[in-house]
Amino acid sequence: MSAATTRSRTPDRLCAEAVDFARAAAVEAAGEAAVGEHLGVEVDGERVVTHYFATNEWAYRGWRWAVTVTRASRSKQVTLDETVLLPGADALIAPQWVPWSERLRPGDMGPGDLLPTDEDDLRLEPGWSGEDEPAPNSALADAAAAEAAVAADMELATPTERGSIASVALELGLGRARVLSRLGLHLAADRWEKQFGAHTPMAQAAPANCNSCGFLIPVAGTLSQTFGICANEFGPADGHVVALDFGCGGHSEAAVMPAPPQPPPPVLDEFSVESFPLHPDPHGGSVGADDPAEELGHS
Repeated sequence: MSAATTRSRTPDRLCAEAVDFARAAAVEAAGEAAVGEHLGVEVDGERVVTHYFATNEWAYRGWRWAVTVTRASRSKQVTLDETVLLPGADALIAPQWVPWSERLRPGDMGPGDLLPTDEDDLRLEPGWSGEDEPAPNSALADAAAAEAAVAADMELATPTERGSIASVALELGLGRARVLSRLGLHLAADRWEKQFGAHTPMAQAAPANCNSCGFLIPVAGTLSQTFGICANEFGPADGHVVALDFGCGGHSEAAVMPAPPQPPPPVLDEFSVESFPLHPDPHGGSVGADDPAEELGHS
């Protein structure tokens, strides 16, 4: 049995009676107006007790001043151990602190914000690291050396710039330090599926799926068989990654507008002559183009 379990829970008499001494310590720390009535004594150990006093501070309702006192063995002088303000059972305290990485939600980032990623982020894995550099006497190394020689002759770059596998990888876009891991890829696919997938209310009411829509932009890679990008500016997912089984009312072939009716071509009669009046007759009639006086210029 340990020594702690053999100690008596009865408070030391001299320490328990030092209420005025403990109050004086609390008043010295917070001021006379902040210390209220004595709330009780709690045993902390052998010849160690804590006196509790109510606080009158409105900002700390439910808190209490804790003044711990003690005395040495065979000594009758009580000494101060510590004075601290502690929350009680009904105290209003701040919620438990949550790291920013757990508080962050989609859409929280703004202009100028930086979002660092952990070095061991499971969503990422190392990209091309140079570990696959070919052996000095291998065929790939010889090909790189030949390319470097040609580049040097053309004065495009030095052999060390053009003749390394790393430079070729950078030109092909493979020079990223980290790329998406399989876990990161699956997490992204799950988010996109929940937002623009087959089980959304929009897709359930759609007349057709996105895989047959003319506004769908295909994507490359392993996601090409499941997702695409919507390019319909009037659709709810314009510019977003959508599942191929998603759909909306803006499907390109769901409701094709009929072509407006075209009027029939005009009919020209080239075998008959039709007279037209050139100007009205002042006597109430009209002079036609076949009038002899009109042809001669007489009135």
